Amino acid sequence: MTKVQGCSSAVIHPDAVRAGRGMLPRPDELDGMEQFFKVLGDSTRLRILHALLAGELCVCDLGETLAMSASAVSHQLAVLKTARLVRNRRDGKVIYYFLSDDHVTSLLESMRTHLAEGKARG
Repeated sequence: MTKVQGCSSAVIHPDAVRAGRGMLPRPDELDGMEQFFKVLGDSTRLRILHALLAGELCVCDLGETLAMSASAVSHQLAVLKTARLVRNRRDGKVIYYFLSDDHVTSLLESMRTHLAEGKARG
């Protein structure tokens, strides 16, 4: 083990180090997580996801909800769909978008709860 600058020895708590290393994701998992959070790191996409918490919406209705062009909404929906955060269904000529599953809903709700708790603590 390498000695960490500022530490008097290489390892103070070897069991904790082993446990921590055991929790580290594989490199391919880390790459996937990084890409996932890059998708979530865009305020427009977050706004779309939150609008879809209310239920499925077509591109035109999403555009009206978010005060955006249908083209801009469609572009962001394509990114969200590639990331498997939204899915769609067709009804005639209209395509409706909705959150992929309950995990997406839970993620959005947990994020807001976490941030609200942080503000409350100051």
